[in-house]
Amino acid sequence: MRTNSLRASLAGAVLLALACTGAHARDAAAGRAKSQVCMVCHGPVGVSTTPDAPHLAAQPAIYVAAQLRAYRAGTRKHEVMGVIARTLTDDDIDNLAAWYASIQIEAEAPR
Repeated sequence: MRTNSLRASLAGAVLLALACTGAHARDAAAGRAKSQVCMVCHGPVGVSTTPDAPHLAAQPAIYVAAQLRAYRAGTRKHEVMGVIARTLTDDDIDNLAAWYASIQIEAEAPR
């Protein structure tokens, strides 16, 4: 009986976690296609080409999505990003976040 209760609790926790993270389809390929405008400042694979734009490659999807939603809502301010983010749907944001999170990068500490 205790094992069934534990399994039910774990299943409930997993379902709750999925609901809280917005567990709907995220399409990295669609995000890559949508990222064309991002490439001007953030580079073709999310490695910034300008000193005042952050690298997006390998950033956690939850972080990228939260920042884009904040720009869209106006709670995070940036002249260019505010304008761009206002045009994005929730699916666009989730897909862009999936694209940037899917990029693998390597870092090496200085010797």
